[in-house]
Amino acid sequence: MSVQTGQENKQENKRSFFDFLKYKTIKEDDLNDVIEELRFQLLDSDVSYEVTEKILEDLKNNLIGKKVSRREEVEEIVINTLKKSITEILTKNQKTDLIEKIRSSGKKPFVIIFFGVNGVGKTTTIAKVVNMLKKNNLSTIIAASDTFRAAAQEQLAYHASKLEVQLIRGKYGADPASVAFDAISFAKSRNIDVVLIDTAGRMHIDSDLVEELKRVLRIAKPDFRILILDSLAGSDALEQARHFENNVGYDAVILTKVDADAKGGIALSLAYELKKPVVYMGVGQNYDDLIPFSPDWFVERIFSS
Repeated sequence: MSVQTGQENKQENKRSFFDFLKYKTIKEDDLNDVIEELRFQLLDSDVSYEVTEKILEDLKNNLIGKKVSRREEVEEIVINTLKKSITEILTKNQKTDLIEKIRSSGKKPFVIIFFGVNGVGKTTTIAKVVNMLKKNNLSTIIAASDTFRAAAQEQLAYHASKLEVQLIRGKYGADPASVAFDAISFAKSRNIDVVLIDTAGRMHIDSDLVEELKRVLRIAKPDFRILILDSLAGSDALEQARHFENNVGYDAVILTKVDADAKGGIALSLAYELKKPVVYMGVGQNYDDLIPFSPDWFVERIFSS
């Protein structure tokens, strides 16, 4: 058992005194104002209320009681810590490179299915994905398995013609699953790399159409499932994502209409709550207006104001 001498006690007290001058401990009162401002920033960027509260609560728990240099501003520490935390949340789930996944899968054809509610821009997004795959020297074919919406197949036919890719279609009212099956069979016979399956836009609360989607999935056995979400839909987009995950499941998300002054906060809500990556963003109407999602872009955009 060691016994401290008087000299050692003096040195310890001296160190404690200089530590007091050099460092400060963050208290809850130090965080309240900046946390409230960050709450407004996140909500204004369309991050869901539930996710915003969870992230800020985690932030407070990590910072309260932490020793920091007295020269550092608490506000700056809080903001930088939150930026790092958001980047880590997004990067953890951002592991899907679709082109690499297709090439490394060993599958031919590699089957991708797209679904989402009405009006999210699904048809245009599929055309953009076709364009991206072509630029990466991957041959494609489209299955027009939306056999119910008026002019749905005509819209796809227009894009397929412009992009010079094959379109497999059926009569209106035909079995959507059979159209997908025929497209996959055609791709196998022609050695085509990728089949892209369009499905009828459906409200996520429509149980009959969700059951139909399940049937298409059972028959097509897709290798990758992409949910299309409108970045302007706010909290409703997260509700759609939850419902599709609970009922059919999906691998990744493409956000549309990001160019229409959307902050894209749904990406953080998806990553935090559902562990789902946003792989691409639609930023315009042209075929090239599909860009990879970037966590750094998101952080910069959300804190831009």
